[in-house]
Amino acid sequence: AAQGFRPVAEIQFTGFIYPAIDQLVNHASRLRTRTRGRLSCPMVVRSPAGGGIRAIEHHSESPEAMFAHVPGLRVVIPSSPARAYGLLLAAIRDPDPVVFLEPTRLYRAAREEVEDDGAALPLDRCFVLREGGDITFVTWGAMTKETLAAADTLAGEGISVEVIDVATLKPLDSDSVLESVAKTGRCVIVHEAPLTGGFGAEIAARIAERGLISLLAPIERVTGWDTVMPLPRLEQHYLPDEARILAAARRILAYQ
Repeated sequence: AAQGFRPVAEIQFTGFIYPAIDQLVNHASRLRTRTRGRLSCPMVVRSPAGGGIRAIEHHSESPEAMFAHVPGLRVVIPSSPARAYGLLLAAIRDPDPVVFLEPTRLYRAAREEVEDDGAALPLDRCFVLREGGDITFVTWGAMTKETLAAADTLAGEGISVEVIDVATLKPLDSDSVLESVAKTGRCVIVHEAPLTGGFGAEIAARIAERGLISLLAPIERVTGWDTVMPLPRLEQHYLPDEARILAAARRILAYQ
């Protein structure tokens, strides 16, 4: 990458990515600052991420928060084939290293027509999947499916939900999230990584710092538990589902 190529590395599962942490954290992400801008590292590291496939250990990790903490790395998690296409093109064209995490369960579960037109999507924008005025759901990756399902259920009860797909965790499009929360006053953040230190905490912090006055209720997070992803038979008890999202939404809708 430093010599002018744009390599795209593929790591079979995110559980196998940890031996490459030294190269990503200590070298790829620092090359621009280390050389005072003379060199950059335009590379993409693709890897399947997340659960939902009832796999064995190391096959269902969600390490996005860890990578987002590293200065110099971009972190992308698409939630549909079309967005994966546009975001991957943007990642390849970006002058800095990008960790591109692909939700494993969507490989065979998400289908749509994709225009092969070479059009990239911006790496600094959220996607509003559904507009609403009563409550904001913020999510990314495979969790968009459960989140949209919960929004459909609430719509049947007369509750208008705005659903935001973050897509690019770093750099985070804070403005889109804050604009939505300013409109709705309520926010539920959904991700399948563990609660503690999860990227949802960063989003919640930014809302608290810049949009606290807009909140009508505490922010809720619906996440994986603070444990290692369990083996297949217990996986459904670990992953956030529609019922947990609905419970969180109803708590803050009822908040006085």
